[in-house]
Amino acid sequence: MDFSALRGDFPTMRTDKGVYLDSACQTLRPDSVIEAVVEYYERYPVCGGRSVHHLANEVSVRVDETREALNGFFGGESPGSFVFTKNTTEAINTVAFGLGLGKGDAVVTTDSEHNSNYVPWLTLRDAAGIEMRMSRSGSDGVFDLESFKAAMDRRVKLVSMCQCSNVTGCVVPIKAVAEIAHDYGARVLVDGSQAAPHMKVDMEDLDVDFYAMSVHKMLGPSGMGVLYGKGECLGGLRALQYGGGTVGLVTYGSVDFAPVPDRFEAGLQNYAGIFGTKAAVEYLAKAGMDNIARNDAELLRYMSSKTEDVKGLSVVGPEDPDARCALMSFNIEGLGAHDVAMMLDSIDGIMVRSGMHCAHPFFVSRKVEGSVRASVYLYNNREDIDRFAAALAKIAETFGGSRSRPPRG
Repeated sequence: MDFSALRGDFPTMRTDKGVYLDSACQTLRPDSVIEAVVEYYERYPVCGGRSVHHLANEVSVRVDETREALNGFFGGESPGSFVFTKNTTEAINTVAFGLGLGKGDAVVTTDSEHNSNYVPWLTLRDAAGIEMRMSRSGSDGVFDLESFKAAMDRRVKLVSMCQCSNVTGCVVPIKAVAEIAHDYGARVLVDGSQAAPHMKVDMEDLDVDFYAMSVHKMLGPSGMGVLYGKGECLGGLRALQYGGGTVGLVTYGSVDFAPVPDRFEAGLQNYAGIFGTKAAVEYLAKAGMDNIARNDAELLRYMSSKTEDVKGLSVVGPEDPDARCALMSFNIEGLGAHDVAMMLDSIDGIMVRSGMHCAHPFFVSRKVEGSVRASVYLYNNREDIDRFAAALAKIAETFGGSRSRPPRG
């Protein structure tokens, strides 16, 4: 696969002369996704699933086609197993507050989760009396299967963890986790927001009960996410929201809820986003997820080799780039993460993320104030890495170490 040819598909790459290394936050979009969104507004700007005129019928068909594309791409049980959400956060909350967990029930996470996979459980701990348990990793964030096993017993009703950390890039062996969890009668919810864009995900092979992802991290439109669930598992969830589109018939005294997935998609949907989601999935399928994974790994190895001599650089997570998926989080001695990020942008338009990356407990527990995160994707190349490494070396040499920190600007 010639990934260098793909850069021309992205208008941001054609118009902005900087270097975009912030794809773990949100990816750029190719022409085909933008065109699909525009097509909705120009040709079919109506509501699907309600009216019966020809424009509405076309929208309804496109919605069904998008579910079919997702099912083919991710190897799900059926197209109806894919629920449209705003993002991973909404998908996780749908499961968290829909399972009916209560006092005496336990939920197991890891110590490297995004806030979206902590806050719902902390809320349910305080409001409903559930127990939160944690699988502990080493200082580098590498998943410890033995620690996970030690956290499991028959009181655990749900295991909820990321497949890939958005801080360290460490990948969790979800298939093994699911097998252990199911042996204890627990269900499995996966935060796949960092994994789904970068590796082949087969729902049948992983055998997970729920899988949440953000389409905006996989070339799709903003405000689009997906919750996958096995039919039996989705069928047992209470909806997070109620109203139009979620019901069959309502009387003054009763309500019959619609079947899955409509039950979870209250109100008018983001149809432009759904059009764009199908285009994004088709683009990724054409590029090939195995090809994308190999290209990500090659870029990360190159980044590691080009930055290994940068003065005062320390990696947050494993030193080995092959142990990290598509990102490198790091700090420069003597400099704050935000300072480094702003200087990278100022020097050569290098765009990265800085801070705690919405994974506060990971940093607080390790007494680290945050980090800079550079993340790669299919539109990046070695020239991008060269520019990043050169700017970073200049910053470290000029301002790092024992020198006083530059003023914030």
